[in-house]
Amino acid sequence: MFLFRWIRRTLTLIIIVALVAPGYAVSQVWRAAKNPVVRHADVIVVLGTAQLNGRPGEALEARLVEAKRIFELGLAPKIITVGAGAPGDRTTEAASGKYWLRTHGVPAKKITAIEVGRDTLVSTKAYAALMKKRMVSDVIIVTDPFHCKRAMTMANDQGIISTCSPVKSGPNTISNSGYRYLLREAGAYLVYITVGRRGVQVSDHLPGADILTKVVP
Repeated sequence: MFLFRWIRRTLTLIIIVALVAPGYAVSQVWRAAKNPVVRHADVIVVLGTAQLNGRPGEALEARLVEAKRIFELGLAPKIITVGAGAPGDRTTEAASGKYWLRTHGVPAKKITAIEVGRDTLVSTKAYAALMKKRMVSDVIIVTDPFHCKRAMTMANDQGIISTCSPVKSGPNTISNSGYRYLLREAGAYLVYITVGRRGVQVSDHLPGADILTKVVP
């Protein structure tokens, strides 16, 4: 009898967790996207996404536009662009982002390109390491609204104090990306906080995913 009760309670607990956890993840991602908190920081970080031969895709350009906007508001004195290139690319997401910012009025000496990372965790570790070398700890992350929660969580886990300034334009705004992106990010966030923090890294790089790789014609 005791064994039967133990099995029943264990199964009940597993079912409850399986039902509650996804809802928790969705609510956390949605809340961060809808209620962003942005404060003055040491640096702005633009997380990379697709570029084509040095030309930012729509999603990346939207992030660069937002980074330029908050830089000009004086919310941070420096910008870091981050992101490697795909196999065969002649340049990287970070380099194309830096070039775009320079040609749109941001002084080159205010921009650092970290040409590392094709997923969020690798990119986060790369810019966090640079920030620690520079002895700064506050960052404003610029990315898509539904990506904010996971990006901030990863930054905080690296010892960085983070807020997020989500894009206001482009294909990955809340209204344009819809529930597909929300559910994907909720799943990725849940995977990270359960197994990712324990050293099991699941890359979020999805070749061909329109929500991440749409490129301006």
